[in-house]
Amino acid sequence: MRTCVITGSGDGIGKAVAYALSKTDFFDSYALPGRNKPDILDTMKAMREASVEVQAEYYEIDFSKPEHIPQLIENIMKRFQNISCLLNIAGYTEPQSLLSTSLESFDYTYKVNVYSPFMMMKECTRYMKNSGGKIVNVASTAGMTPRPGWLSYASSKAAIISMSQTLTAELAEYGIKVYCVSPGRCATKLRKRLAPEEDPTTIMQPKDVAEVICRLVAPEEQCLDGQNIVIRKQV
Repeated sequence: MRTCVITGSGDGIGKAVAYALSKTDFFDSYALPGRNKPDILDTMKAMREASVEVQAEYYEIDFSKPEHIPQLIENIMKRFQNISCLLNIAGYTEPQSLLSTSLESFDYTYKVNVYSPFMMMKECTRYMKNSGGKIVNVASTAGMTPRPGWLSYASSKAAIISMSQTLTAELAEYGIKVYCVSPGRCATKLRKRLAPEEDPTTIMQPKDVAEVICRLVAPEEQCLDGQNIVIRKQV
């Protein structure tokens, strides 16, 4: 059985990826952890409408509490006996300048955007190292260039880019490929918090990013790991 774990599947890019993958034969089952149960159940419904053969299960967890992740992964393994792919898509932002950012806000952002992906990769690798697999981390172009007023978010995404590149080399011996994608402006709830005045119809859509991620996790893709893949809509 080939199981894919997708965080952030309740909306935005995560939901678009889950839906797109459900129409492929890349995986036999999906684990969708998160805290927004109604939204994730809606995603599961859409997946099953796309393919009646889809096996998808919801797992409740708050990614601001990364210490709960070992138990989460253990539960997923007990159910499916396999993890072939991990997609770290969940994210959080509270855009503030340096002097306005509290330590509590900075810490919360890092718990969701850095510590939880770290723990997800660590715990999944315990099992994936025996059979290989793929990990895709969703960073952001905000982690590549100066973004005044977005300190905690931008720096957290820079950390994800660096972690991905480091782990590409470190996990190669296990046959685990690590990919990193950095979307530009994309019409998500998170983007709305960063740029509330922006017209979401004029920028990239979640399905555009989902198409790229689906290509990366396709069995035939073996060459694009180790890069920070920028996804932008040209205007």
